[in-house]
Amino acid sequence: MISGQNLIAGQWSAQGNEVFASINPRTKAESTVRFFNATDGEIDLAVRQAARAFKTMRLTTAAARAAFLESAADEIEKLGPALIEMADAETGLGQPRLEGERARTTHQLRLFANLLREGAFVEAIIDTAMPNRTPAPRPDIRRMLIPLGPVAAFGASNFPLAFSVGGGDTASAFAAGCPVIVKAHPGHPGTSELVARAILSAGEKHGLPPGFFSMIQGDSVRVGQTLVKHPQLEAVGFTGSLRGGRALFDTAARRPRPIPVFAEMGSLNPMVISPRALAVRGEDIAAGLVNSVTLGCGQFCTKPGLVFVVDDAVSQAFITRVAELMDQRQPGVLLNQAVLAHLSADVERTRATGHVSERTATDAVVLEGYSFPNTIFQTTAEQFIRDESLQNEHFGPVTLFVMCPTPDALFEAVDSLDGTLTATVHSEAEETGLTGELFSRLREKSGRLIWNSFPTGVEVVHAMQHGGPYPATTAPQTTSVGMTAIKRFMRPIAFQDLPDDLLPDALQNANPLNIWRIVDNQFTRDPIRP
Repeated sequence: MISGQNLIAGQWSAQGNEVFASINPRTKAESTVRFFNATDGEIDLAVRQAARAFKTMRLTTAAARAAFLESAADEIEKLGPALIEMADAETGLGQPRLEGERARTTHQLRLFANLLREGAFVEAIIDTAMPNRTPAPRPDIRRMLIPLGPVAAFGASNFPLAFSVGGGDTASAFAAGCPVIVKAHPGHPGTSELVARAILSAGEKHGLPPGFFSMIQGDSVRVGQTLVKHPQLEAVGFTGSLRGGRALFDTAARRPRPIPVFAEMGSLNPMVISPRALAVRGEDIAAGLVNSVTLGCGQFCTKPGLVFVVDDAVSQAFITRVAELMDQRQPGVLLNQAVLAHLSADVERTRATGHVSERTATDAVVLEGYSFPNTIFQTTAEQFIRDESLQNEHFGPVTLFVMCPTPDALFEAVDSLDGTLTATVHSEAEETGLTGELFSRLREKSGRLIWNSFPTGVEVVHAMQHGGPYPATTAPQTTSVGMTAIKRFMRPIAFQDLPDDLLPDALQNANPLNIWRIVDNQFTRDPIRP
């Protein structure tokens, strides 16, 4: 079933001569299939066909898009064990994890379908005319969200299903009414092709125009850069590293007509543990922290990479216990050689600062594949504040403890944090003053605040905020997880004094869609009576 070709507006294409192979991270063995880097011509055709398809897709009903998303979920599930086996061979993530990720992927497609059928996602707002208002009449003004146009979605290395070809960026863009060109991640190209075939099948079933979906392969920076530069592209969704996301953001900003890049990038996800919490629940917190740091071999964007504690005998004993528990964990398999190389380089840079002590929990890695020792670093609050490089992410089973001599020093260290996806506080219920002060400071740094839990695990729900101030993302006002992720690929438009029959259904007086709207400052489903 795997051709190694690019999917360009419904046709499989291999026009170039640059090829690459996926690599099994457990064995370092190359796959037998060669995948073709997309050529500039193939990329150009994909975006031009997407722009053509948008002329049709922008007029499709929400119900039609919902039916397509449900079919896409069905088609992905029909791939069966072959999808899980391929993804495991390319990522080493294991069958249980990948089965759970497939369920998350199809679930979020169906949740977006539900969102479309409910209809309020267009955020219809109507301020009716007030012709007798003085000193000047008020016109009739009606506002709603409409799709942006062709979207580029970049697959993530660490989620070959949920943040890849059929993942959240693709699902939310389709739900908005946008055609999608996916740049598949070179770490799992076979998995990407299988999912692309499922989406193509669903689109054909529902009669979508050929350009509604394309998938381009490539292990070259040129492929992604060429895609983002295309003048007919309207937005970019990205999940990955700071260096990768920032490069795409800068490219989009340099275009003659800049476009938004919704990049979810690196994050340290700081955790603060109060002295009281350590005294009461230290063992439980240690176990939970180790689970969170080593989950998926530390390759989660929400891994707690920083832990702040007040320096005393209890916190020193806690760190010793964390090191013991990490030492009991066999290091897992990293996704690919690039992840290992970047992690190794980042750890060496941290060591070279001279501002950390190290507790490498595992002295040697004995696995055949790509792996890295479970590692703990320790520094002081003073050094952390002075040395900005200590806020560099370690994408792997590594975390840094920051030892603070006093609570005031802890507050100062927290204030020095860069933007992050999450921030966690472990404290006791009676510590309302300390907890409140910490959350008051951390809310300025983070997209999601967590109390007495751990940040790994991001629920796909309406209330989720998976984003945060730079450098966690390039657009902290948006989320890449949950139903409100659809807003990234829509824009507001207002209609002033248009006759009712020229208005979109969502804004017409009769409210034929029966959706919730704000009419003259009131939430209602009622029709507007002239």
